[in-house]
Amino acid sequence: MCDTAADARSPGSGPGVLEPVLGRCARETGAYAGGVYVLSPDGQVLQLAVLSGISKRIAAPWARVPLPAATPVSDAVRQRGLVWIGSQEELARRYPQLALVLPHPFAMAAAPIGTDSWAWGGLVLHWSSAHPPTLSPHERRVISDTCRSLRPILQEAAESGHVLTGPEPRILPAPRNRTAGPAEAQAAVDFTERLPSGCCALDTDGRITFLTTAAAELLGVDIADLLGARPWEALAWLDNPVAEDRYRAAVLSHRPTSFTARRPPDQWLQFHLYPDASGISARIVPASASDAVPPPQLLHPAPATDPGRATALYQLMHLAATLTEAVGVQDVVASVADQVLPAFGGQALALMAAEEGRLRIIGYDGCSAELMDRFDAVPLTSDAPAVHVLTTGVPSFFGTFADLARAYPPAVLQDAMAAWAFLPLIVSGRPVGSLVLAFDRPRTFPSEERSVLTATAGLIAQALDRARLYDAKQQLAHDLQASLLPRTLPCIPGLDVAARYLPAGYGIEVGGDFYDLIRLGKTAAVAAIGDVQGHNVKAATLMGQVRTAVHAGAGAPPGEVLAGANRLLTDLDAGLFTSCLYVALDLARHRACMATAGHLPPILRHPDGHTEILQPQPGLLLGIDPAADYPTTELPLPPGAVLALYTDGLVEAAGTDIEDAITALADRLAHTRDQSMDALADSLIIRAQRSAPRSDDVALLLISPHQTLT
Repeated sequence: MCDTAADARSPGSGPGVLEPVLGRCARETGAYAGGVYVLSPDGQVLQLAVLSGISKRIAAPWARVPLPAATPVSDAVRQRGLVWIGSQEELARRYPQLALVLPHPFAMAAAPIGTDSWAWGGLVLHWSSAHPPTLSPHERRVISDTCRSLRPILQEAAESGHVLTGPEPRILPAPRNRTAGPAEAQAAVDFTERLPSGCCALDTDGRITFLTTAAAELLGVDIADLLGARPWEALAWLDNPVAEDRYRAAVLSHRPTSFTARRPPDQWLQFHLYPDASGISARIVPASASDAVPPPQLLHPAPATDPGRATALYQLMHLAATLTEAVGVQDVVASVADQVLPAFGGQALALMAAEEGRLRIIGYDGCSAELMDRFDAVPLTSDAPAVHVLTTGVPSFFGTFADLARAYPPAVLQDAMAAWAFLPLIVSGRPVGSLVLAFDRPRTFPSEERSVLTATAGLIAQALDRARLYDAKQQLAHDLQASLLPRTLPCIPGLDVAARYLPAGYGIEVGGDFYDLIRLGKTAAVAAIGDVQGHNVKAATLMGQVRTAVHAGAGAPPGEVLAGANRLLTDLDAGLFTSCLYVALDLARHRACMATAGHLPPILRHPDGHTEILQPQPGLLLGIDPAADYPTTELPLPPGAVLALYTDGLVEAAGTDIEDAITALADRLAHTRDQSMDALADSLIIRAQRSAPRSDDVALLLISPHQTLT
């Protein structure tokens, strides 16, 4: 089992410290592959730090996983629980996007690395499709022990600033059953050479590490030309989706498989793949002799497709699936940068959008900021290649700088690139932008690749157009929301305050959460917070009317203020109900008097640090009964105490009891005595930002008296 204490004693400062823990876990659970993800400092992205058993090329689309994304590891981290996928059918049901990109049977588990209330990363393990439909008690115990071992490492790294992730994940060496000596190795070569069929070996990255003479003859190449190469890259007639798809199927399902391909002009060959954690063994036989080699999983022979780029198609399928979930422009930019460059072997890209007669750079990768600044905001009347493809709708490809300079004589080589593709982004005949891809070596851009690149640009254009519309509506909604909230809080002597507002994580509509602080005199003030039902303009308008009613009644007893606001909402007959908590502050006597209209209970942190969930006498939501009564509750509010008013977006989460969530919030307040009010507000809000995608707004108002007034 995992030695938790030993791992915790030496947290280290690099991803290498994670390797022995992951390796031991894979051995003890029988998982053929595994990975450790580390949560980024901003809590928004899970970065793959260490990987075993799978090529980083296969894992590349999931090297960076946004925390809100629908994936097993992000769900495990957000929900603080184990996620188990026991079959391909379950994967398709729960994660259709992932199943679309990986249509191969396998089993997997994802677990959070952290505590019940916080996580610093996640653990992912893969088994073959032969794994039983459930995890065994032993496997669950090993996974739990492994996460406990990794927790202090990731926690210490997060708190001290140590870096556990690099530009790419560290790859653990492939495990081997045993190592052969020189004599035994030569005997193994002699053995395979005597076999009538061809044999070869591929490492976990798909590269050929061994090839028999018979295999080389069947493939029609010399052994030296294939060693170290991937078959579908070295042999044009194998560069098709079928060959690499079967390789990926063998790697991911860890089950033998086979496929048939045609070596020009008319030689059909059958390939039988046998995987394990160290790579793949392949047998190659003429298709006519296939009956003599009983395959474990016979696939119907299929003609090879025209030469293309199987890797590009794999990456672009993932891009297509990812773009369906892209919401804003930056989501599109991130998806394009993550998927397009590795798909085509590019080194840099720039994504541009047409705005007010200029071509503005809205995202880039692999380019310097200084270079992008020089090309930003180019007029659409200029003679630049990115502008030309946008205005004509015709893509341009330049295999060398000489080609580019001939077409555009003013061009100056500034980025050490050697080839470029300029692609128009057009939606329904309407230009929306340009995509520029740069390569560090000269390139021929064959017709098949040009077609794929052009189709990719069309896909990106549609996503970008939707995203820009979403961002515009989102900004308009948030501007409306902000105009209905106080721009600043009044400065009140003797009172420290902090307020935060966080819009819902999804959707373009405004919410109805509000807060307010009103100064009534030298020693008196009023605080209010509320939540109007719904997320639309009607809710926001009603929220503004409630704030106006609260302002108009400020100074009267809290019960009377809420009663007046209730009569107003009832008369308006808006069909929306509103919760509200109104607190009158007497700073001279250090007292607070409050009334509530169905709002969540405030939390009071006493000067000694212990917290109390207050329970003011209840009153009906505003807008239900015009004759409703709102009783008041009075309590002491001594210097050094903190009164927290909040809306349900701060505490509500799927699968969590609201009372437990409020108790957890009170516990966090109890452990933050040394923070300023602003720092305390930020720490509470960032917890909400790192939680599962929110469907509700968050409003928070913190109040703390700090001196005696006379």
